[in-house]
Amino acid sequence: MKAMRFHQHGGPEVLRFEEAPTPTPGPGEVLVALRAAALNHLDLFVREGIPGVSLPHIGGADGAGVIATAGPGSGRYPVGTRVFFDPGISDGTCAFCQRGEHSLCDQYQLLGENRDGTFAQAVVIPEVNCRPIPEAFSFQEAAAFPLVFLTAWRLLMTKARVQPGETVLILGIGGGVAQAALQLAKLAGATVFVTSGDPEKLARGRAMGADAVIDHATTDFSREVWSLTGKRGVNVVVDSVGAATWERSIRSLGKGGRLVVPGATSGPKAEVDLRRVFNRQVTIYGSTMGSRTDWDQLVTLAREGKLHPVIDRSFPLEAAAQAQARLASGAQFGKVVLDIPPL
Repeated sequence: MKAMRFHQHGGPEVLRFEEAPTPTPGPGEVLVALRAAALNHLDLFVREGIPGVSLPHIGGADGAGVIATAGPGSGRYPVGTRVFFDPGISDGTCAFCQRGEHSLCDQYQLLGENRDGTFAQAVVIPEVNCRPIPEAFSFQEAAAFPLVFLTAWRLLMTKARVQPGETVLILGIGGGVAQAALQLAKLAGATVFVTSGDPEKLARGRAMGADAVIDHATTDFSREVWSLTGKRGVNVVVDSVGAATWERSIRSLGKGGRLVVPGATSGPKAEVDLRRVFNRQVTIYGSTMGSRTDWDQLVTLAREGKLHPVIDRSFPLEAAAQAQARLASGAQFGKVVLDIPPL
C-alpha cells in the first residue's frame, strides 16, 4: 500500500510518500481501506519526536473508509461497510476498562502515536472501535469527526457537565476541538464566548452560534469576560493552549468554575496564582479522548444531524507535508483533511 511515513524525527521534510506493508488484521480486528484521514496537532508532535515511537512510522489518528477484511472473531460489519472509528485502543480487560473508563486503560494506545496510523491506504483497528458512517457524512467529514468531538464531549459533558444557562469560554475558535466544543456547548443550552486573533475566524465563530466573540490579539480576554458577565466570570473555560493562556483562563472563571484542559499547544508548564483556585473553588479537569459510551453518544447525535465537523481544506495523501505545514501555521479554520486513493 501507499503510505506517508517518516524514518527520522524532524520537520515536514522528513515525510516520505512510499510503499509500506499492508497490515493484516488479527483477532477482533478489521482492515479498513481508507478514503480520508484528518490531521491533529498530535501528528506534528509525533513527527517532531515523542519518546517510544518506532521508526519508520505512519502518523494519523483520524480516518474513514470501508471494511476491506475482517480478522478472526470479527464480522459485525460486512465487507464494504463505510466506517469511521474511535482512534483510542484499550484492552477491554483492565480495571479501568471494566468500569467504562477506556481512555484510562493500562494498555491504552492511540492510532498514529503508539502504532501506525491513518496516513496510508489502509489501517488495522479493533472492530469494537468502528461505527457505520452517518449517511449524510462524506468520507472527509467522517474522518474529521472522531478525535475532536470525542475530546470535546468528554471535557464538557462527562467532566464539566455543562448545564443549560451556564456560560462557556472557548479559546482559539479556529481549531477542531474548539469548534466541536462550541457545537456541544450550544446543544447543551449554554451561552458561549469564543476567542481568536483573526477577525475572519471570529466572524465564522459567530456564524456557528457563538454568543460573543473576543479578539485576543487586541485585548485581554479575561477582562472582556468579566465585562460580558457583569463581573461574575464564566462557568467553564476550554483551554487547549496551555502556558500562554493558563493564568488568564483561571482569571476568567467565576465562583465554582471549571477549567477543562485537553492539550497544551503553547507549552506544558504554566504558572497560576493558587489563591484564585481555592478562593473561587475552581475545579481543573484534564482529559484525553473518551470512553466507548462517549463515542456511542456522539455517533447518535451525528446520525441525528445535530453535529457537523468543519472542513478547512483537503490535500492529497502525497501532499501531507503541505497539509501539516498549514496546520502548524494556525491559518486553518476547522479540520485539515487528506484524500486517500482506493487501495
